[in-house]
Amino acid sequence: MRLSVPRIEPIQDADLTEEQRLAVAPAMVNRPLLNIYRTLAHAPEALTAFLRWGGYVFSRQNSLAPRQRELVILRVGFLCRSGYEFTQHTAHGLRAGLTDAEIQAVKAGALDPAWDPADTSLIRAADELVSDHFVSDRTWETLGRHFSRKQCMDLVFTVGQYVLVSMSLNTFGVQLDTGQALDDDLKSAGG
Repeated sequence: MRLSVPRIEPIQDADLTEEQRLAVAPAMVNRPLLNIYRTLAHAPEALTAFLRWGGYVFSRQNSLAPRQRELVILRVGFLCRSGYEFTQHTAHGLRAGLTDAEIQAVKAGALDPAWDPADTSLIRAADELVSDHFVSDRTWETLGRHFSRKQCMDLVFTVGQYVLVSMSLNTFGVQLDTGQALDDDLKSAGG
């Protein structure tokens, strides 16, 4: 975690305004309200737009398979040193078919022998987008051997969404939700 205490405190249920309640409502369907949404509720209009776009990226409309999407999100969370994001999406990744060993391999990146060529291309593209905000011609060509044009676009959209999420979480100091434990490799990210 970048910060050990929040810069922006998550809003407790009793303190939510009506506008904030409306903004967080989509995030509460059949689940408790997470600290990310309690924090973003300080800007309810932004949260509403954020949930709309994030809803696309995290939906079946995103043409990446859930496992591929989660692989990319975990890599972005790790590269951005976002303990909250990596923690949340470790559980999502396991449900989407990633193994514990693969989640650990996400940290090593594309050179880890756990990855097949398609996974390697996703990780390389995520690395390039995070570091240079651009996918090189070589990586784009490799992606094209494994993924459709829409999948390649959705890859860029997914990375962009989760860089934004990671920047917000890190900067606002969003803390883990109750019952979660921070990955050891993200404990000393420093701020």
